[in-house]
Amino acid sequence: MAAAKKRVLLVVSSWTEWPQTEEEKSQNKTKPGTGWYLPEAAHPWDVFTQKGYEMTWVSPKGGLADCDVGSVKDFASDETCQKFTKALLNEKNQLKTVRIDEVADAAKYDAIVFTGGHGTMWDFKDCAPQSKVAAAIYEDGGVVSAVCHGPAALLEIKLSNGKYLIDGKTVTGFTNEEEEAVKLTAIMPFSLESELKNRGAKFTCLKNWASNVEVSERVVTGQNPGSATDFAKAIADLVDKK
Repeated sequence: MAAAKKRVLLVVSSWTEWPQTEEEKSQNKTKPGTGWYLPEAAHPWDVFTQKGYEMTWVSPKGGLADCDVGSVKDFASDETCQKFTKALLNEKNQLKTVRIDEVADAAKYDAIVFTGGHGTMWDFKDCAPQSKVAAAIYEDGGVVSAVCHGPAALLEIKLSNGKYLIDGKTVTGFTNEEEEAVKLTAIMPFSLESELKNRGAKFTCLKNWASNVEVSERVVTGQNPGSATDFAKAIADLVDKK
């Protein structure tokens, strides 16, 4: 009898609107839409496809989730992103998703993967249904993972003993320095690095844009877009041992 396929939930942001900077307000300008970040979904998808995993795409609101406009442009020549776009996105670079509470046995999946993109800073942290499923997956021996800004989703995950999931864990994510480098610190609703530390996590980082992945028990985190492939491979290593 063949072994059952491993199943992974991949979570993307539903959020698309940037707040204006003071300069943009004075010039009556707005930035192109944010959302989820293309390589942070595409590269894990590629690794998991090669592994033969079953994947379910979810978002806080469900429905069509917009890819960050800038990431489409910046990764237009990335072969994995091209392949992903052709396979899963519509002509508006939207991904078809469902809400996590529409996945009947979500808590029984082998892993949950919170992809990044600045949109996650507004709609991941306080999405209680996602936090609840992530806690259940972890306590059932599964993997909880997040890359770049995706670790915003980890901030409110509490275990049945009342402790925060990341309390005492070693994690990484998009750093304060990287946020400064892209000149978006002023409009972020909070500092991701600082809030992870405030939850009791031990935060590590490498130089800006370097691939950096942390595996702490069954919590896997990646620092930035350049970490996406190594991040996915680390998840797969744990999932395959289940």
